[in-house]
Amino acid sequence: MKNLFLLFVCALVFNVSAQEEHVSNLNWLTDIDEAKAISSKENKPILVYFTGSDWCPPCKMLKQDFFNSTKFEEKAKGMVLLMVDMPRKVDVITKEQKAKNSNLVRQYNSRGSYPNIVALNSKGAVLGELSGYTFLRETDRHYAFVDSILENY
Repeated sequence: MKNLFLLFVCALVFNVSAQEEHVSNLNWLTDIDEAKAISSKENKPILVYFTGSDWCPPCKMLKQDFFNSTKFEEKAKGMVLLMVDMPRKVDVITKEQKAKNSNLVRQYNSRGSYPNIVALNSKGAVLGELSGYTFLRETDRHYAFVDSILENY
């Protein structure tokens, strides 16, 4: 009985440690001009992620389920990543960055959808857009969107 209990505890410990969240190594830029320059130089599309990092629950879920996955990390090697954060807390980003982000929201996220993903070419032309994320936490359409952009670029 003691051995069975010990086996159960070991299995539980290994199961919990296997479920730890993947720590992402993605390089999210915050400057559109830098993203365009890299996109042009490396011939990669730009993936723009509009988020409200401190107030948007679907944004937080999408980050955890999609952007912080090893599967997305592999796909991201073929793209330039640009994060446009619109936090409500004033100390999360600088006033200058908030002004730049507001301009990008007006230009590429005029409906104000969060989370919103927009793909651009190196000149800033829109290649595609995908809005929203639900409590169902299904990332299939997000991977399909990214795959479509990568295949057609």
